[in-house]
Amino acid sequence: MRGVEQIPWLYDAGMVLLEKTGFGRWRSWLTGGVERGCLLDLGCGTGRNLPLFGSGVRAIGVDPWHPSLVKARRRAPRVPLVCARAEALPFRDGAFDTVVSGLVFCSVGDVPRGLAEVRRVLKPEGFLRMLEHVRTRGRFASWLQDRTQPAWTWITGGCHPNRETEDAVRAAGFVIDEASYRAQGDMRRFQAARTGDGRPGGQTSSESSSPLPRGADRRGEGRERQDQEAAPRLPRRAVSARRLV
Repeated sequence: MRGVEQIPWLYDAGMVLLEKTGFGRWRSWLTGGVERGCLLDLGCGTGRNLPLFGSGVRAIGVDPWHPSLVKARRRAPRVPLVCARAEALPFRDGAFDTVVSGLVFCSVGDVPRGLAEVRRVLKPEGFLRMLEHVRTRGRFASWLQDRTQPAWTWITGGCHPNRETEDAVRAAGFVIDEASYRAQGDMRRFQAARTGDGRPGGQTSSESSSPLPRGADRRGEGRERQDQEAAPRLPRRAVSARRLV
């Protein structure tokens, strides 16, 4: 059964209501803090972020749900779109200057793996900008989240309202910038940088202009095949995981 997150018109209607009650300011922060570079809008959904990025930003949207990407294509006709999951991103190591994630990791199936993929595709000096709702700090409110989580996850099609996403981000090898951190109820926003661990920094922009793996990269080919099998093909005007223009 599809949930609210998989019904584009219903999801957009909910977002309109939220943005009129203050969520729009949080979205403006998420999209407005990036001026240039290659950016991945992870879980772009129906593309509400995509028209908001600055002219100096080369944005790419990725989402696992085909109908949402069809809506995103109409909203941002010139932005490349990729049908893929957060846990298996079909991009080169160190491909992006910034990864933006807005209300995404509450619904990712394997959070540690998804964050590991975000870290992999970020340049060593890159940033993760995240807007998320998380487990609340209040005792009663967190108890209520736990009690309602199964029904809420079923209704929405995957959202978990009681996840400790901040802890997961830190455990994945990121340091949260306290100056960017804001908390309001169960909402959080912050920017995080990769921590150094001695691993290779990955590709730089001079090595390739495309974040997709080269055809000779077998690991990349396997990831692309996996994503193609897991998700339906997009219409000709949209972009599949193998075709990025």
